Amino acid sequence: MDIATVATGFAVMLAFLLLSVPVATVMTITGVVGGWLLYGMPLVDSMGSVVWGVLNDNLMTAIPLFILLGEILLRSGIADRMYETLSLWLGRLPGGLLHSNIGASALFSATSGSSVATAATVATVSLPALNDRGYAVGRSLGSLAAGGTLGILIPPSVNLLIYGSLAGVSVGQLFVAGIVPGLLLTSLFSIYIMIEAKLFPAGERAPDTISWAERFRSLRHLGGPVLIFLVITGSIYTGFATPTESAALGVVAALLLAIAHGAMSIDFLRQCFLNTARTSGMILLIVVGAFMLNVTLSLGGVAQAATDWVASLGLSPAGLMIAFILFYIVLGMFMDVLSMMVLTIPVALPIVMHAGIDPIWFGIFIILMCELGLITPPVGMNLYVVHGVRSDGGSFRDVAWGAFPYVLLMIAFALLLIAFPAIATWLPAQMHS
Repeated sequence: MDIATVATGFAVMLAFLLLSVPVATVMTITGVVGGWLLYGMPLVDSMGSVVWGVLNDNLMTAIPLFILLGEILLRSGIADRMYETLSLWLGRLPGGLLHSNIGASALFSATSGSSVATAATVATVSLPALNDRGYAVGRSLGSLAAGGTLGILIPPSVNLLIYGSLAGVSVGQLFVAGIVPGLLLTSLFSIYIMIEAKLFPAGERAPDTISWAERFRSLRHLGGPVLIFLVITGSIYTGFATPTESAALGVVAALLLAIAHGAMSIDFLRQCFLNTARTSGMILLIVVGAFMLNVTLSLGGVAQAATDWVASLGLSPAGLMIAFILFYIVLGMFMDVLSMMVLTIPVALPIVMHAGIDPIWFGIFIILMCELGLITPPVGMNLYVVHGVRSDGGSFRDVAWGAFPYVLLMIAFALLLIAFPAIATWLPAQMHS
């Protein structure tokens, strides 16, 4: 397959996406029609077995399970109590409730696996308190949008599951690899909030004085989410359960918590299952379309041609990854996270593996780039989610500018990850030993 054909196909796909044609439809049409035009009906006939193989993979079962886990925590009120507890403990720090935004996002991410759900949930709970205490609108919205991005880095992560499926690498190792980068990025966000609050105080009202006894009593609300996180990651790290089995264990634990909080009802379960089915159906259709497109790309030798071309440039591994940062920043301005992943991973992964880069490390790097895409306009999904939750009728510019410092922080963290790859590779390496 020559470069002109690849460029034409990619341009057609982008045109369809800009016309708001569903991603799964675009990839399926491109894969099937492109394969038929280039190689004839035998290739199209073989795609049936590809679809069956994808949907029959036990790993795919983990996607609806993790989405269901997040729905249970969201609708049972656990997320609300979690934010209130963190606000009691973090509200006295420079930056106040902005730390609670980041902390609650990180903790909810560790149980839901979805950035959009994290941003929407924490924003809904926190914005009334932030407005009452006079926090600057841009700072509040920016911290919520950026905190929500942690949902696809801190395990469990649906996006890491998809990367593992597309790249053919261990999802368990990917989950474990995301822990240290996720915690470091969370800490980096909080450090920035403290520095900004010290240098540029905004005059927000200080929180009411809370006794230590009340603070310690509130910690019981964090026990459930922390327990679920330990059940999921602990069972994977120790080898007790596969990612799919750990997802099932997490759902059982979440249901027990919902029962303990008195939230269990037929209507509660119906809403959880309906939303899980809608989201899971969308994600799985995209994954199937991606695999059908990959059949055409693989037979056309696109990945090998791209690898040879990049190798001819003579870039070092570090130079290659810096080039990828620039590429994904531009791509993230125009495409959503799933589209970026399924369209670029089949071509990008052979290139980085040829350069001697660990595919587990690259998975964390890709997720970090997708996080950037979530808060870079004009397509940044978390920006729109947080803007949609606010009730003051302000401009979209508030949330876009509020999130901009976090974009710079993520780019800096990506460079740190390139300089010190052990940040992502050390912990999964301990699984073998």
